[in-house]
Amino acid sequence: MPDTTIAPPTNRHDGTPGALVLPSVDGDLPYERVIPADRWLGCLLAGAVGDALGAPVEFLSLAEIRTRFGADGLTDYTPAYGGRGRITDDTQMTLFTAEAMIRGHVGKRLMFFEQQPGSVLQHAYQRWYHTQGTPWHRAGGSYAMEAEPDGWLVRVPELHHRRAPGATVLTALKGFADGAERGLLSRRINNSKGCGAVMRAAPCALWSEDPLDCFVVAAQAGALTHGHPTGFLSAGALAFVVHRLLDGADLPTALAEVRAELVTWEESEETVAALDAAVDLAERGRPTPEQLESLGGGWIGEEALAIGVCAALVADDLADGLRLAVNHSGDSDSTGAICGNLLGAVHGLPAVPPGWLAELELREVMERLGRDALVEFSPANPLEDPTWRERYPAW
Repeated sequence: MPDTTIAPPTNRHDGTPGALVLPSVDGDLPYERVIPADRWLGCLLAGAVGDALGAPVEFLSLAEIRTRFGADGLTDYTPAYGGRGRITDDTQMTLFTAEAMIRGHVGKRLMFFEQQPGSVLQHAYQRWYHTQGTPWHRAGGSYAMEAEPDGWLVRVPELHHRRAPGATVLTALKGFADGAERGLLSRRINNSKGCGAVMRAAPCALWSEDPLDCFVVAAQAGALTHGHPTGFLSAGALAFVVHRLLDGADLPTALAEVRAELVTWEESEETVAALDAAVDLAERGRPTPEQLESLGGGWIGEEALAIGVCAALVADDLADGLRLAVNHSGDSDSTGAICGNLLGAVHGLPAVPPGWLAELELREVMERLGRDALVEFSPANPLEDPTWRERYPAW
């Protein structure tokens, strides 16, 4: 069933020692924010392009990348997972996050109450877990009330491929399927700060007209699988920044705003320090790949966010930023995806090289889902379409 309860208190202080306050959730319907289609589709598809660009070198050192591709490193798609332009678990989970945003908002409109979509996100990630080879009656947990999962996205055959999914995510979703409680900001299911929370968080920027609400939703989404604050706060930070970029802010302004929010959260020091390091490095000029590696390997949340941010800040254009973001000894697909989310939200879909789009796996699926999100998160009423609730059940 939908999550109708108010979310648990966050670690955000209201200024009173020991007191905690939950940021508000937008409740006035219809949704009045106008999301620019080119920026949102750019965010979604450029993130996938960055993921696909980085996938072949995810587990290679910088020296190995240069040995294989030359002094400039990887500059174009190269085969991975059986072809060029193939996505990984990063984009798979991003698509299920976007679907959860739509389904959660359908439920919010139908039931006329405020809710944050924690259980809707959990349900979405259990559907993704099913695509990784676990039968639905075992993968769905409490959501497996029907013989098969609902909605259209889970029925896309190409999503039913394992593309190096993160062990932390699989373990957390298996635990929920086996009866464990859902992870919350106030109920941490592990101590992981891996990048598996931040790399899927960009669609949470759609949820509300208020970027802080989007921050909280993305952090809650992250806490479903990653219990360390650095893991879920980096996810919240990405959603906040993407929200501001979609609304027309420039990247330095959005980063300054999210920093001001992050410092109000307990245990945010690592995430703040990583963003500061990224901005400082970018201000010194375009970094070499070796200098970019000073931000870390991208395997943990704040490092992946920092690398993606730094590459986006110094990029001459979207393609240039993605090439910089993936050429390092680390989690190249995740840093490429995050950089793509940011630059796509800044420059829009026309900035993505047409050749990369043409070869991108599941491009049509992404565009369909992205455009459906624009319909749902608009003053229009898609409930007039009799197939809408079949495509996007309200939980």
